[in-house]
Amino acid sequence: MTDDPTATRAFRVAYDGREYAGFQRQPHATTVEGTLLRALAEHGILDRGDGPTHATPPAYAAAGRTDAGVSALAQTVAFAAPDWLTPRAFNGHLPGSVRVWAAADVPDGLHATHDAVRRTYRYHLYAPARGDGDADRDHAVDDDRVRDALARISGEHDFHNLTSDETGTVRDLTATATREDDLLVVEVSAGGFPRALVRRLVAAVRAVGRGATDRSLIDRLLAPEPVPGEIGIGPAPPEPLVLWDVSYGDVSFEVDSEAAESARVAFGERYRDARHAAAATGAIRDRIAGRD
Repeated sequence: MTDDPTATRAFRVAYDGREYAGFQRQPHATTVEGTLLRALAEHGILDRGDGPTHATPPAYAAAGRTDAGVSALAQTVAFAAPDWLTPRAFNGHLPGSVRVWAAADVPDGLHATHDAVRRTYRYHLYAPARGDGDADRDHAVDDDRVRDALARISGEHDFHNLTSDETGTVRDLTATATREDDLLVVEVSAGGFPRALVRRLVAAVRAVGRGATDRSLIDRLLAPEPVPGEIGIGPAPPEPLVLWDVSYGDVSFEVDSEAAESARVAFGERYRDARHAAAATGAIRDRIAGRD
């Protein structure tokens, strides 16, 4: 382990979660956290004898534990780091799917999990506007119904019917939606989130927006009584979900321009690869539908 002078530093981490079994390290799976710790071991910051799946730097913690398939723009890890460990240096042993792009010197004792005051997620829901002549009818939604459902969800509620957690289910959150062409970007902010809450929330709102269920479902899910299994809401797919921001009050992150450019290029390449794959499957769909 390095003997260089250290100070507590927080790092912003962006990642494409599609190829990872979640953020939290696991002994027999590829995770984002395991990838970060392995990079620190390659840098000599961790004792290799303990193995990167077991060792962590002093004072290490992360802002959240995203599920398998979930991506992040501003996942945050904080630990006692040597002075030379800038975001661009951190990236030297990371794959293109994980990029550190900003950092902040923070007070000793800051805990990346417990000291976060606000977390924001964005879910990029494929949901063409109802009434669009070219809309995919199976996924089209009424924007007004979606926004009404989100307004009902906003505020302080006990979300026990939208999570598998048994405690910590009362949250004060804000939920809004912004249309971007065929996508509705659903943004949800709170101090913290019970397990799968955002994805179940999106699934409920999507059902209301499509007219598959009445708006009263939202009120039923927020009621004190447990909902029976036949009207329970399962989580929406994880891939469109992004941990968008984590706030630490007065902490101000400085963007590393070189690291940020590296992230822009890496994620641009991954976006193009995904578009190419989508173009191929789209062509098959159109041919079968007789459009070509």
